[in-house]
Amino acid sequence: MESRVFEGQVAHERSRPVRNRFRYRVYLLYLDLAELDELDHTVKRFRYNRPGWVSFYDRDHGPRDGTPLRPWIDALLGKAGIDLDGGPVRLLSFPRSIGFRFFPASFWYCFSAEDELLAVLAEVHNTFGGQHNYLLHRGGEPMGFSDDLFAYKVFHVSPFIPMGGKYRFRFTAPGDAVSVSIHEDVEGSPLLTAGVSGRARAIDDPTLRQLVWRYGPMPLRAWLLIHFQAIRLALKRVRFYSDPGMPEEETTLDSQNSLRSD
Repeated sequence: MESRVFEGQVAHERSRPVRNRFRYRVYLLYLDLAELDELDHTVKRFRYNRPGWVSFYDRDHGPRDGTPLRPWIDALLGKAGIDLDGGPVRLLSFPRSIGFRFFPASFWYCFSAEDELLAVLAEVHNTFGGQHNYLLHRGGEPMGFSDDLFAYKVFHVSPFIPMGGKYRFRFTAPGDAVSVSIHEDVEGSPLLTAGVSGRARAIDDPTLRQLVWRYGPMPLRAWLLIHFQAIRLALKRVRFYSDPGMPEEETTLDSQNSLRSD
C-alpha cells in the first residue's frame, strides 16, 4: 500500500517589511486514490466519505461536488495534454478530523503507468472560502523531483501579501519522508518561504489514535494557528490588502510550463 501518514512540521518565514517566522507540528495523509475503499474497510479510525476520527471526503477536493476524484483529475490533465495511462494519483493533504475541515494547501502527485511524475496539482484554499488550483507540468513529459516549478500568483491567499507575485515550488519524492517548499517573490524580490516536511508512518489505528490525541483535530489546529499569525502581523502593522476577487478560471492549467532543472 502506497498510502501513509506523514508527521512533521509546517514552517513559514517572511522577510519583509518585517520579519515573521513560525513552525508548528502537523500530520498529513498521503492517499492513493485507488486505495481509499481498502483503507475504509481495514482501518477503523479512517473513514472514506463518512464521519470518523480521521476522514477523507471526495467533496472536499477537486470539483467539491462529491463526485469521484479520479475521473475529474484525468479530465483536467487531458486539457493540458497529459495522459497518465492509468498511472496512480496520490494526494497529500490534511484530513478531516472529528468533523473539522480546513485544507490550506493540498498536492496531487500524478504519475504515469511507469511511475514517472508527470504533473503536480497544487490546490490552494484561503481562509475566506476561496480555492484555486495550479497545474505544474511540462506538457506530459516526465519531471524530476529535483526540478523547480514556477507559477504566477493569480489567487489571493494572505491579506498581508499583495498580488503580482511568483511562486517557486520544489517537491521531494514521497517515501520514507516528504517535503514541499514554496518560495514567493513579490515585485522581483523574495518575500515568503513556506514548506511542509515529515516522516512516514503507516496508516493504522494506533497511529491515527495517537496523532489525534497528540494534535487534536488537525484542520482546527491549522485554522487557529493561521489566525494567530494574522493577529501577530496586524500588531506589527503589516499592510492589509483587500481581496481583488476570484480569477476567471478555477485552475491555472499552464503555469508557463515554467519548469527549470538544477
